[in-house]
Amino acid sequence: MGDHRDARGRLAAFGDEVVRIHEWLRDELARLEDDVEVHLAGRGGRPKDLKAHCLAFCSAVTDHHQGEDAGAFPLLDRDFPELRPIVEKLKQDHVLVSGLLHNLQRVVDGIPAEPDEADARRIRGELAGLNAILESHFSFEERRIVDALNSLPAGSGTTESLLGVTTPGR
Repeated sequence: MGDHRDARGRLAAFGDEVVRIHEWLRDELARLEDDVEVHLAGRGGRPKDLKAHCLAFCSAVTDHHQGEDAGAFPLLDRDFPELRPIVEKLKQDHVLVSGLLHNLQRVVDGIPAEPDEADARRIRGELAGLNAILESHFSFEERRIVDALNSLPAGSGTTESLLGVTTPGR
């Protein structure tokens, strides 16, 4: 865990890793949205399973953002002072996303076994808002700091120490 090598054993670049992490989180959010729709349609899925899936997703995003805040961002601040305003904006995004994740967890925790239309609107609204903010945040980050992350030397840390998580299977 935390090794910084790609499938061919080469050292991988941290910027490429952050893109992979974002892709994984996007996929996980889509899976969570699908699970919510299955539950809302009454086609299966227990509220307990939905809550566990939501908690796992929210924890993964939180771990990633906390990892960046403590690992990659201080290195970028040090090595790329011109990126400080961008890094600051990304940190502010992390605070916003944290609030959205807490709201989502609260709403999912309150979903009854047989949700009504108000429950469905509430959860869909939370998911849509989170999806929009995360997509904007991930896209901005990928456009603005991937090259700088890719230029960090391999000895700067591990994927996990700099980015908070590693994608499954890596």
